Amino acid sequence: MKRADVAIVVNGRAIRAAVEVRTTLVDFLREELRLTGTHVGCEHGVCGACTVLLDGEPVRSCLLLAVQADGAAITTVEGLAPDGERLHPLQEAFRQEHGLQCGFCTPGILLTAVAFLRENPEPSNETIRAGLAGNLCRCTGYQTIVRAVRRASQLLGATTKSS
Repeated sequence: MKRADVAIVVNGRAIRAAVEVRTTLVDFLREELRLTGTHVGCEHGVCGACTVLLDGEPVRSCLLLAVQADGAAITTVEGLAPDGERLHPLQEAFRQEHGLQCGFCTPGILLTAVAFLRENPEPSNETIRAGLAGNLCRCTGYQTIVRAVRRASQLLGATTKSS
């Protein structure tokens, strides 16, 4: 198989690797880097389980090849709380509001919500629903997810104001 060199920053860590040109970004993250928080769901870009941030914007990592991320900065769910000591405010809000059940969709929803809240710091419930419409959850019915994102907007606002 043909291989290509990639240089990317993943969760703040510089990575250089030779990857098969047909390797998807999700497979590279999970299999090569052992960042298994990024989940493989539909493999067609529909469910959102594989969402990561590419240069700060949410993307479906099942639809991108690892070579397409060359030179980019990637954030996975593991990068939200890099010190392992404290949860990211969004993760804390999901904990407080019981915004997850099985957890399969949660990493993709969290990363989508990080970018969403950056653009919409005080969202309405309707705006939250629209912002997360590309992420499918089969367990929660979305009520607790919407409450968690709303709480996260409050926690992030408090963090910004106290800084």
